[in-house]
Amino acid sequence: MITIRSVNVSEAKGTVKKACEFIELDTSGIQGDAHAGDWHRQVSLLGEEAYATMELDPEEYPFGAFAENITTCGTPDDHTPDLKHCRPGDRFRCGEVLVEVTQIGKKCHGPGCAIYEKTGNCVMPKEGIFARVLSGGLLKPGDELIYEPKTYHIAVITLSTRARKGTYTDRSGPLLEQLIGAFCKEHNWPFRISSALLPDDAALLHFELRKYIRAGYDMVFTTGGTGIGPSDITIAVVKRVLDKEIPGIMEYIRLKYGNENPYALLSASLAGVAENTLVFALPGSVKAVDEYFTEIARSLKHMVYMRMGLDIHSGT
Repeated sequence: MITIRSVNVSEAKGTVKKACEFIELDTSGIQGDAHAGDWHRQVSLLGEEAYATMELDPEEYPFGAFAENITTCGTPDDHTPDLKHCRPGDRFRCGEVLVEVTQIGKKCHGPGCAIYEKTGNCVMPKEGIFARVLSGGLLKPGDELIYEPKTYHIAVITLSTRARKGTYTDRSGPLLEQLIGAFCKEHNWPFRISSALLPDDAALLHFELRKYIRAGYDMVFTTGGTGIGPSDITIAVVKRVLDKEIPGIMEYIRLKYGNENPYALLSASLAGVAENTLVFALPGSVKAVDEYFTEIARSLKHMVYMRMGLDIHSGT
């Protein structure tokens, strides 16, 4: 939990913001502020700690001097030393107000910016965070923001009648879980993985997919059942639940590995979006799982942010 030290607004962008008694937020941002509008940087937050690091005279540089709407003190939790370590998708709540972090830092305007001209430096590009309003209301100094870090919910579904019967041990599902976990840890994403081992049954797969999609999972991966055999039902079922396909990813992977192994071209792997869930159907071999996820991981972060409606680069 962090405390609001000051709330600030300005009528023009690139200028210092003036402290006020309270601010009123709605889904367009902060009423009367220049940064309100239909975009992802409606509200800016900056920790009081950022002022301290620059050793500025508080009388000359009052809160709002770096054009932040909300100046805070304290830290979100023991594992997040300051605001800049928040991630897109994290949220702050205060009563009815709910804002979602959309960007960490920004490009400095440099010369020509009133803030840069006055300070010779600006902490917002590194220390500031930006958010969009999900639910409006009033905020004022002294209010406390509850930090709600985003947890990514991911499902891994393995399709194999023989593995389900115990004829052999499934290795592709556990490997996929391991790869996903390593990816999330690399990007400092809290995550939870649910798994299921199903026979090659279209009705069971459809039920399982819809269960995770309705629950709002961020990602669902399937492995197995992507060949041309009579029991390979995965692709047909996955296509039924998708709202939009992402064909380029799997086409690229098939061509890349098909040059070395023509059998890879027989895979009918699939990627797409179902409601707000990214869905990937991968082949069932351990080698293919490793190859496919390695390539998917190159753009997965950007895909996640696009799904969240954030027009930002994956490096953010």
